[in-house]
Amino acid sequence: MRPETWNVARKELEGFFASPAAWLFLGAFLAVTLFVFFWVETFFARNIADVKPLFQWMPVLLIFLVAALTMRSWAEERRAGTLEVLLTAPVSPWSLILGKFLAAWLLVALALVLTLPLPLTVAFLGPLDWGPVLGGYLAALFLAAAYIAMGLWVSSRAENQIVSLILGAALMGAFYLVGSELLTGFVGYRTGEWLRAIGVGARFQSITRGVLDLRDLYYYLSLTGLFLVLGRYSLERLRWAGNPTRPAHRAWAWITGLVAVNLLAGNLWLGQIGSARADLTAGQVYTLSEATRSYLARLREPLLIRGYFSAATHPLLAPLVPQLHDLLEEYAVAGGDRVHVAFVDPHDDPKVEKEAASRYGIRPVPFQTASKYQASVVNAYFHILVAYGDQYQVLGYRDLIDIKARSETDLSVELKNPEYRITQAIRKVLDQYQGGGNPFANLGRKLVFTGYVSTNLPKNMQPVRKVLDEALDELKKQAGDRLQVQFQDPDKDPKLARRLTTEFGFQPMIASLLEPKPFWFSLSLSDGRQTQAVPLPEKFTTAAFKRSLLAAVKRFSPGFLKTLAVFAPGGAARPAFPGMPAQGGKTYQVLRKALKDTVRWVDTDLGDGRVPADADMLMVLAPGKLDEKQRFAIDQFLMRGGSVLLATAPMDVEIGTGIDARKVDSGLADWLAGYGLKIAPKLVLDTQAGALPIPVERSVGGFMIREIQLVDYPYILDVRGDGLNPASPVTNSLDQLYVPFAAPIEVDAKENQGRKVTELLRSSQHAWTSDSLDLIPDFRRHGRLGFAVGKDQGRRLVAVMLEGRFDSAFKGKKSPLLAKTEDGKKGDEAKDDTKKEDKARPAGVLERSPDSARLILVASNVLFTDTAEALIGEALGTRYLKPALFAQNLVDWSLEDQGLLALRGRDRSRFARTLRPMDRSTQAFWEYLDYGLALAGLLGLWWLDRRRRNKTRARYAAILKEV
Repeated sequence: MRPETWNVARKELEGFFASPAAWLFLGAFLAVTLFVFFWVETFFARNIADVKPLFQWMPVLLIFLVAALTMRSWAEERRAGTLEVLLTAPVSPWSLILGKFLAAWLLVALALVLTLPLPLTVAFLGPLDWGPVLGGYLAALFLAAAYIAMGLWVSSRAENQIVSLILGAALMGAFYLVGSELLTGFVGYRTGEWLRAIGVGARFQSITRGVLDLRDLYYYLSLTGLFLVLGRYSLERLRWAGNPTRPAHRAWAWITGLVAVNLLAGNLWLGQIGSARADLTAGQVYTLSEATRSYLARLREPLLIRGYFSAATHPLLAPLVPQLHDLLEEYAVAGGDRVHVAFVDPHDDPKVEKEAASRYGIRPVPFQTASKYQASVVNAYFHILVAYGDQYQVLGYRDLIDIKARSETDLSVELKNPEYRITQAIRKVLDQYQGGGNPFANLGRKLVFTGYVSTNLPKNMQPVRKVLDEALDELKKQAGDRLQVQFQDPDKDPKLARRLTTEFGFQPMIASLLEPKPFWFSLSLSDGRQTQAVPLPEKFTTAAFKRSLLAAVKRFSPGFLKTLAVFAPGGAARPAFPGMPAQGGKTYQVLRKALKDTVRWVDTDLGDGRVPADADMLMVLAPGKLDEKQRFAIDQFLMRGGSVLLATAPMDVEIGTGIDARKVDSGLADWLAGYGLKIAPKLVLDTQAGALPIPVERSVGGFMIREIQLVDYPYILDVRGDGLNPASPVTNSLDQLYVPFAAPIEVDAKENQGRKVTELLRSSQHAWTSDSLDLIPDFRRHGRLGFAVGKDQGRRLVAVMLEGRFDSAFKGKKSPLLAKTEDGKKGDEAKDDTKKEDKARPAGVLERSPDSARLILVASNVLFTDTAEALIGEALGTRYLKPALFAQNLVDWSLEDQGLLALRGRDRSRFARTLRPMDRSTQAFWEYLDYGLALAGLLGLWWLDRRRRNKTRARYAAILKEV
């Protein structure tokens, strides 16, 4: 920088601080900024640890601040008659322009520095993400530079300060309004997208969310350069004033126009570049995740992603279309020539509209809109189509947006983790397309089938071996060189038999009680890194064996929809509150709907002692009095290396006209105890609780009246903070979870040596337990909580996961599936039983699981039910889907879909940054503290300026005295 440029800047700064009006403008900027932050945007009511309210109004506030700072730059020189002196001084015009520009820009930077107490306060009150803060201040400086250049140009053309102030604010306001929702709401999204590209506000919001895009930064630089060049041309014209036009004058006009055109054309050139950006946010929430990229890498055919958006749509949806446009463009960049992204407006093309309706079922949605002039209905498209091969998924506005009601008239509409939704749709079409294809095509390693089959099989099992060989021959033709088949006879190799027993839990079988000679018939698949047991099918046919083998192959092959077997016994339906689902017979429609895009839900009753052969995971919900065969089915599925989720507790609760609790016997207590898990026959209560609409009795004129009230209910645990295991991917994406009617879990560390134990959910340290069956609160006796607080206060574990090897509870015992003759049967009845036994299936016991086995225990019979969702949702005034999300996380973790699990929590981490709890007095303290710090900063700046002036006066006085 030239010395004369800095001298001009210093002169401008001194002139600014010498004016009382300038101090008033600076103070007013700080006062309005703080007022908007705390009162207009209701910072504490939002309860989000960010500084979005600070930057949301910054483009508007900077208009008035910069217009006030620049109004006197050239207009004052013209009024005072010093402009001619400056233009004829031995200082280049560019030094004058850049000096004035630098002075104003430093003043704006100083004003922004005085707002730093706000992000520091937020960082103290909650987990602030500093990426958007840094982006916000950087965007403010770039925007201020563009505004200052506009203000200087207007000042060079205006005759006095007032005219300069008005015209400067009008010009800056025009650049802001052209891309604002006030204007873009009247046009289609394509025209609106062009207007947003021209306006300064939309680009400002892009940077303040934490994404530095070279295109946005250059846009502000181009505006700054444009108006600085125009300002230089204006000064040059002042020098020609009164002289006839010469060729040099026309050359100046052509050069100025050429420079301006090139500066603006740079925006068009950079608009083609989509990868020159940096994501400053914690967790890179605005960058496509590795999970998304991994799914795109699996594409073998072109993937079509088409956005159906209407030009005329609801005003709240219009700003979201450009965000989806940018996100889908990132999919196109990441997928290369394998991903085709297109955007259409079906209203413009009848053929496209017909195809959307007939082929994909996409139809416009009627939205009600209202203004102060009229109310109307607009039929608009807001859909995304994901198509792969002959499979497709359609995402509607309900899948893509999240509506939050701040008040009855103030609605906030935001995108609902769109990357997760779109990537989930991509995964589903991949799974469905490949599900009907060849499962061997995507194998990363060759599979080895090993049949541990005895050479001397019983007569009724010899045909079974031939059927198995036929099924294997068909699979070998389908697999090519990706499947190797081998058989081994453990009867001839005692070491092999011992290894199968100790490592895999395989055991010899017996055909029936009348033919007790043991034999081996165990099947497995291995890729060299993991081994999967292949269950025997229910019927010994070639097709049945082939289905069982293919189900095992798909567990090694990525891209196939996994199968979730669900055992959810119901009961008699009971009446509920009006509008509530029937109780007693527990339903899980919310859970089923949440999991439908992730897994294939298969109901099972386990009555035959087996889990479906194609099941990848077993979920047991609120079981009651399981018999031996059902326990055997659960046990053997775990021994196969499967994942088992149990939602069970010794006490069950039914909510109808009242709240009824009863003790239940799941039949799993002894089985769980064998793995060091014990559920106490009590329920956990916590002072950190959720609200529930419950019947409460009150006395009115001597009469007892029962009514429904919304009160804090200690039996609904509010699990948050360190109660959610931050180290587990299952819970680290949840910011909070209500767990109703949970029982405490005790884990025996000795029994679980060698297994990984992960605690998932814990109550607060103020929780206690109770075995009372009376769950109606008594506020007269126990005050606000309605229940007596127990003396055994402390944290209670209510959900836990175990990973590793498990020994079967049926180890050393005969299989419950073997046919048994009933006592007292004789003669012909015994002969009939013998014939049945001869035809009975052979049965054996897997005595030990591989390391891949997983057991998840959630000690609540109610958590995943529709009743819990409805009751808690009614209390919150919205749908409560956190239990379904928790279950979805458990399923994804169990089925090792870690990428989608991490992606689901990625966007949610932004909204989980909440402020720590505080009362109103504490909120007022922090608010007034920020006001005080801003005032102290302003007074400190005034004191420093006054001190500098006193020193300057003293130095001049000393010089005059010497003279």
